Amino acid sequence: MKELTYLAGYPEQVCLQIRQLLHEGRLGEVLLKRHPAAHEIKTDRALYDYTLDIKNQFLRKAAPLSKVVFDTRINLTHQALGLHSFVSRVQGGKLKAKSEIRIGAVFKIAPLAFLRMIVVHELAHLKEKEHNKAFYNLCFHMEPAYPQLEFDVRLYLTHLELCGPLY
Repeated sequence: MKELTYLAGYPEQVCLQIRQLLHEGRLGEVLLKRHPAAHEIKTDRALYDYTLDIKNQFLRKAAPLSKVVFDTRINLTHQALGLHSFVSRVQGGKLKAKSEIRIGAVFKIAPLAFLRMIVVHELAHLKEKEHNKAFYNLCFHMEPAYPQLEFDVRLYLTHLELCGPLY
């Protein structure tokens, strides 16, 4: 059976359970039971509004967002599920800064909980640049189910890679 790329680092017992579900053709069933439908956020504008709502709820004082988009160029296995960038430039006599978030286009057709987990992750980078304890505490604050959703996203990506689309 193919390697479980998205589950590297998880205990072997967990990987064995996932391999069993794949062998029985039941991984999709398990995912659909937990997350029965895909979200309706299909445009970059809707994604920006959704992200801004979460930012305004939890990170009002963080740097403003200049752009939030679905990005077809994000390669999931080599880059990330989403990307954040901070660009500073001098314009006239002022220092201008802009923050951008790019979400992998694969999440245009995914459960809202998965999109929220990725948005929360990228928003947390507005405050914490590194993946440290403070970063994950902020993620948990914005989304209490963050660890389970991260695992479910990894299952979803495994299903996409090995079995095809779920929704």
